[in-house]
Amino acid sequence: MKFPKLFKQCISAFMVILALSTSCSKKSVTVLKGSDNENRFKIIGYLPNRTDLPAAANQIDFAKITHLYIAFINPDSLGNLTGTENLKAVAELAHSKNVKIMASIGGGSAPKYYPSFLIGEKKTKLIKDLVNLAVDNNLDGIDVDLEGALIDANYENFVVDFAAALKQKNKLITAAIATVYKTQFTDKALAQFDFVNIMSYDRTGPWRPDKPGPHAPYSMAEEDLQYWLETRKISKENLTLGVPFYGYGFGGTAPESMSYKNILRQFPDSINQDQMHLNGGMVYYNGLPTIRKKTELAKQMVSGVMIWQLLQDSTGVKSLLGEIDGVVKRK
Repeated sequence: MKFPKLFKQCISAFMVILALSTSCSKKSVTVLKGSDNENRFKIIGYLPNRTDLPAAANQIDFAKITHLYIAFINPDSLGNLTGTENLKAVAELAHSKNVKIMASIGGGSAPKYYPSFLIGEKKTKLIKDLVNLAVDNNLDGIDVDLEGALIDANYENFVVDFAAALKQKNKLITAAIATVYKTQFTDKALAQFDFVNIMSYDRTGPWRPDKPGPHAPYSMAEEDLQYWLETRKISKENLTLGVPFYGYGFGGTAPESMSYKNILRQFPDSINQDQMHLNGGMVYYNGLPTIRKKTELAKQMVSGVMIWQLLQDSTGVKSLLGEIDGVVKRK
């Protein structure tokens, strides 16, 4: 009489173990997918979308990045996506170099009519068109860089529906976020993304001439990471730290904006500084030491570095991307 009872207990225990094993297996797959199926440190570089996109892509050192983001692809006023012509060729190039490729939507200068595409039939069409864009061009996913007023009451529903549609096709969805808009992002919206990239720059700029100074100091990177990690509780695996390859000018006749490349062309000795005097004003940027320090911080705190944007870099020993690569590979 005892044997059947013991047998039943063994069977029950076995079923519990089997269920737990199955559950753990599914959870592991989900975690791996969320971390982009890789454990390597992400180096994400934005590349501006333009008519000569393939030529621009061929200037990139793919050995030093893990993800290439094409920015931007947006709908025109009729809802038709523009700037899609060369995506497939560039995707083939990126994949041949073992680099993932994403198309980014929105941007700081997104069309003013964009809010109407986040609701109703226009939203449905935009999501369908973007998913088809990713599938047809063999992209790895779509990056959502909606900023300012575009992070409105419809943002959460848009990204929930968009994420679901992309994940049905096994595509990634990521986002660019800025701490200045922190109260506009809901936890539910942020949870939809495979990972998010913190735009830790543009604290000030030409739009704030009364607030001259560094637009991307090291202290800003520390503060941004602390907020998203500790206050909003986003895991380090799902965060990257954004760094600028450009500077802003204030005062005199200093240019409003300068690429790091152009700064060094005019002033080669500025490589180890974060500011320089120019035309009676001051230009603020990130030189090699600050980029190195930020990359070391990102290695310690999060899972990657994001760059705006790759074509603004210099070359050789003066390259900011080279400095990032050196820190990542512990040279």
